[in-house]
Amino acid sequence: MEKIIRITNDVEQLKALAQKVEELGDEWQLGMALVTNINLVLEEAVSNIIFYAFDDKQQHNIDITITMNNKKLTIQIEDGGKPFDPTKKTPPDTTLPAEEREIGGLGIFLMGKIMDELDYQRKDEKNILTLRKTI
Repeated sequence: MEKIIRITNDVEQLKALAQKVEELGDEWQLGMALVTNINLVLEEAVSNIIFYAFDDKQQHNIDITITMNNKKLTIQIEDGGKPFDPTKKTPPDTTLPAEEREIGGLGIFLMGKIMDELDYQRKDEKNILTLRKTI
């Protein structure tokens, strides 16, 4: 099973993306907890693309492909923005009080906690982030 969702780099698109994931969850019978986690991961990854990947004010596409195969959920997010490998980001020190931590990085940390695998590639001038979870 596969679903391809294309949105643009507009923060208003996050709501539509969440709705499409909820519809997919119903169609594929994924369960509410999993759908909530997928939406959390997608909101973090896609909002980072929307806010940081592009230096211009132009409209850019963000392609999200979600597949389910043999109890393995794979999400691939592709954008033509600046190169950024979230797997190279140093995890935040969660033992420190919030006011002493560096700003940023918690979302990527959370994505890594929810998903089993995070892989990044830069191919044909595109960022390709692949997230996997065994259901």
